[in-house]
Amino acid sequence: MSQPVQHVVIVGGGSAGWLTAGVIAADHPALQVTLVESPDVPPIGVGEGTWPSMRDTLHRIGVSESAFFRECDASFKQGSRFNGWRAGGGAEDYYFHPFVLPQGFGEADLVARWQRDFANVPFADLVSFQPHLCVHGRAPKQPATPEFAAVANYGYHLDAGKFGIFLRKHCLEMLGVRHVPDHVTAVHSHENGDVASLRTKAHGDLEGDLFIDCTGMQSLLLGGHYGVPLLHRKDVLFNDSALAVQVPYEHADSPIASQTTSTAQRAGWIWDIGLPTRRGIGHVYSSAHTSDEQAEADLRAYVATVGNKEMPAPRKLTFQPGYREEFWHRNVVAIGLSAGFIEPLEASALALVEMSAAMVSDDLPATRAAMDIVARRFNDAFTYRWERVIEFLKLHYVLSTRADSGYWHDNRRADTIPPRLRELLTLWRHRPPSRLDFNRIEEVFPSASWQYVLYGMGFAPDRERITRRDSDGNSADGYFREAAELTRKMLRGLPSNRELIDHIRLHGLQKI
Repeated sequence: MSQPVQHVVIVGGGSAGWLTAGVIAADHPALQVTLVESPDVPPIGVGEGTWPSMRDTLHRIGVSESAFFRECDASFKQGSRFNGWRAGGGAEDYYFHPFVLPQGFGEADLVARWQRDFANVPFADLVSFQPHLCVHGRAPKQPATPEFAAVANYGYHLDAGKFGIFLRKHCLEMLGVRHVPDHVTAVHSHENGDVASLRTKAHGDLEGDLFIDCTGMQSLLLGGHYGVPLLHRKDVLFNDSALAVQVPYEHADSPIASQTTSTAQRAGWIWDIGLPTRRGIGHVYSSAHTSDEQAEADLRAYVATVGNKEMPAPRKLTFQPGYREEFWHRNVVAIGLSAGFIEPLEASALALVEMSAAMVSDDLPATRAAMDIVARRFNDAFTYRWERVIEFLKLHYVLSTRADSGYWHDNRRADTIPPRLRELLTLWRHRPPSRLDFNRIEEVFPSASWQYVLYGMGFAPDRERITRRDSDGNSADGYFREAAELTRKMLRGLPSNRELIDHIRLHGLQKI
């Protein structure tokens, strides 16, 4: 138990494996980090969107943002736009979940003032400049803004396959990670039940002190070797299938969207992600509520509306929504799809990888004796985080008034809504979401995000009770004017998404 942790072995590559390797190797240069991956298993590559946290992660491991844009076909993401979720149609049925906090958030009761005098204006449009930047296709910074710095908070859209290759190159050339391209054929255990080594086809046994399972849905170590079960959450989130395609732009200089667009369908939703050279489009749906044939027909209909008459054959993916009963068991911790997966509605997959890698690295146990303590803390943190993500995604569904299919009716059934979310919706009839509801230091979604979705979806609080709280309306009005002035200023001063990306590819960005 006093054995020091000196060698970390990561099983599986892709974004999860190489991000984890990069974070640990950058933070612990004296530690030996080995990544073993099968040479002929392609990445799943569904998640092409990130949160702003990815900027900190890439900077943490020493990546050049300019090189990242050039090599990963990356573009800027400033939030998400939801079309047709509220009522199922009409040009006005959309709202934004931007990445910036509302202007004056935490300083004034913005919701009370909005409800009293501005309820006819979409909440996000009133309190934030960022939805307006997205509507006009603006970039979140200027060419002179240094790498990773921002005028408006941003994350990325990226080519997941290219991202894994980019991270691998950086980890091998700059961080000293050992790469073993080989097949794992067996898992050997110590007498106490810990994993001792991995038998590989061509490289023999790989010994380690801590093993990180990044083997995707196979979950070779945590699920396969240890039998840690998946906690299924299809009773809450019905979607279990996806059809994905890559679609060219109509013109080489077509605008690149500044947000992920999610368009609701009869039994799911369609994502639309703009990269510099193509669009990634896909249909996420519930196999219990529609057929694969109908889902593909709906996807083809959507692609036709965005200027493409021909659509390539889609790639089908299936998944069981849920997460592992434990994420860290003995000396094995699962990160990425091996830990769980739910629909990519708010791009949580890569964010959970980042959080997991950061917590493993920040709290890396010095000895085996300390590992069980760290594991308990890790399991508590990520059980909490997965549940909050599930509740947040469910919020998008339970507030919809769509009535065009059983899918939407079923999503509103009380028995499919987590008890904690039901309680919060009751409280929010009388007051806005606040830090009282999400009081951990590192919450997955801040209360502002819940406000954006809640009021974007048309949630109707008790207006009399809410507006009774408006004791400082002048302060809120000042922040509304501030948001409007920032909107005017940024629309004048910021280039388009494509213009800035073209600049980065030609000239790069200044280093911080």
